Amino acid sequence: MDRNVMLGYYRKPDKTVEIMKTVDGKQWLKTGDVGTLITAENGVKFLKITDRKKELLKTSGGKYVAPSPIEGKLKEDFLIEQIMVVGDNHKFITALIIPAEEALKEWCGRHHLDLSSLKEMVKHPTVIEKYQSVVNKYNPEFNHVDQIKAFKLLPTTWETTKADGTEAELTPTMKLKRRVILQKYEKEIAEMYAEK
Repeated sequence: MDRNVMLGYYRKPDKTVEIMKTVDGKQWLKTGDVGTLITAENGVKFLKITDRKKELLKTSGGKYVAPSPIEGKLKEDFLIEQIMVVGDNHKFITALIIPAEEALKEWCGRHHLDLSSLKEMVKHPTVIEKYQSVVNKYNPEFNHVDQIKAFKLLPTTWETTKADGTEAELTPTMKLKRRVILQKYEKEIAEMYAEK
């Protein structure tokens, strides 16, 4: 037994068997995380957690896609506030993007676009073109199957609580409630796939 792995669940041998795995004589704890092994300069190997297994998307072609690294990379852009990658049971990956409103207003002003509301901005062809250039900038950093082929700009903000009593899109720790977002934006998602 590896000293870094727990002995098991107290008085629950069936749960212990379910979560523990032995590979090459070493005991592992199945956490549900997805990661990669990274070798440091001194030869020491580290496990880098990249996603949760339950959040992996499986395309209709059978390829698995980890959405978090894609979302994290695109959120580095000053024009993107929130993003959710979509693609489970679809031929390709798409994204729902919520613009960073203040940054987008400033960008529109610099480009002489007289747009006052986020609702107007997300429909303007020049704005959509700008976001396409953002997606195009980051896509080469991913494998072909992980690249965003279409996106939809949304004039809203995902929140942890809703005043109208509907289910919020984020958990209290700011994680995406993917099921809720998929339900709320079913029409927009269908449009993205229909257009492509």
